[in-house]
Amino acid sequence: MDRPVVACVLAGGIGSRLYPASRGDRPKQFLEFGGDRSLLSRTMDRTAVADERYVLTRETFADAVHDHAPEAGLLVEPAGKDTGPALVYAAWRLRERFDQEPVLVCLPSDHHVGDDAAFAARLERAAEIAAETDGLVTLGVDPTRPATGYGYIVPASDDGSLEGTTADYAAVERFTEKPDREEARRLREAGAYWNAGIFAWTPGALLREARDSPLASLVDALEAGEPERGFDAIDAVSVDYAIMERASDVFVTPLSVGWDDLGTWDAVGRTRSSPDADATNDRVAGEILSLDAADNVVAAPDRHVSLLEVEDLIVAAYDDRILVAPRESSQRVRDVVDRLRERDAF
Repeated sequence: MDRPVVACVLAGGIGSRLYPASRGDRPKQFLEFGGDRSLLSRTMDRTAVADERYVLTRETFADAVHDHAPEAGLLVEPAGKDTGPALVYAAWRLRERFDQEPVLVCLPSDHHVGDDAAFAARLERAAEIAAETDGLVTLGVDPTRPATGYGYIVPASDDGSLEGTTADYAAVERFTEKPDREEARRLREAGAYWNAGIFAWTPGALLREARDSPLASLVDALEAGEPERGFDAIDAVSVDYAIMERASDVFVTPLSVGWDDLGTWDAVGRTRSSPDADATNDRVAGEILSLDAADNVVAAPDRHVSLLEVEDLIVAAYDDRILVAPRESSQRVRDVVDRLRERDAF
C-alpha cells in the first residue's frame, strides 16, 4: 500500500440485547464473557496490521476506552446516532489528520473471530480493494446456517457467488435486511453473504457517497466545522441504510474465519461457553446443576443455577437483575430494555 491504513473501531454502543450484563454504565465492549480480556481489547489485537488505530466512542465511555485500548487514538462522536453518522464523522476527522489520504478499515468492537491471522489478512486485502476501486468495500461472511438475525449481501456475479472464480471481490447487487427463515435459506443457497458490518474505504469515497444520502446535511455541517449542529439536525440511521444500499460503487469480499456477532445471548452462548461437566448447556458464567435440561444459555456470575426439564432458555443474572427468556427470542431482549427505559429503570 502506498498510503496509510487506519483502523477505526466502533465502541459507542451499549449492547442492549445483552441485558442485564450490558447496561448504561457497563456496555458490552468492556465485558469479557468467559475470557480474561474484554471484547474491545481482543478486537484491538486483530487490528494490529493497521498503521494507526482509533476507537470511536461516546464521551461517557472515553476513560474506559483508554483502559481497554491504551494503544489507540480516541475519537468522541458528538452524539449517539447509529453507525451512519458515526462513520461519516470518523471519516471527516481522520481525513484531516494525515498528509496523504488514508484507507480506513472500520469494524465493530464486539465480534467473535475464529482465526485472527486470517481476519487481519482480509482486512489488509479489503484496504487494497478500497484503494484500487475508490469505492466502498464490505466484508461478507460465508453463512453457516440460515440465520434470521443478520442482514445479507448479494454479489452481482453470474451465479450469485464468488465460489470457483479467481476474483476475490465483486460488485454488490443488493443488500437484504434480516429475512425470515425461508428467505435466509434461499439466500444462503444462492451464494449470499452475511453482512458483518466491517468496511474499508477512503474518507473521500465515503464522504462523496454521503453527500448524496440522508446524511448530506451532516457532511455540510462537518465541512463548516460545526459537527454538533450536524448531529442535532439528523436522525439516527445505520450506514447500511443511509449510504451502502444507495451507493453505486460498492464491493464485497468474502471473510471465512469462523465469525459471529456477539450481539445476543444466543451468539454469546454459541461462542463463549465454558467447559462444563454437562456439555448439553452453554455456560457463559456461573455454576449449573442440570437435570434433563439442554441447549440453555446460562450467564450468572457468582450464582448457582439449577435447570430442571427446560430447553432453549436464556438465564442471565447480573447484579440485582435477572432475565429469563426463550433462546429464540434473543433479538427481543432489546424490547425489555426499551420498556425499562420508559420506566426509568434501566
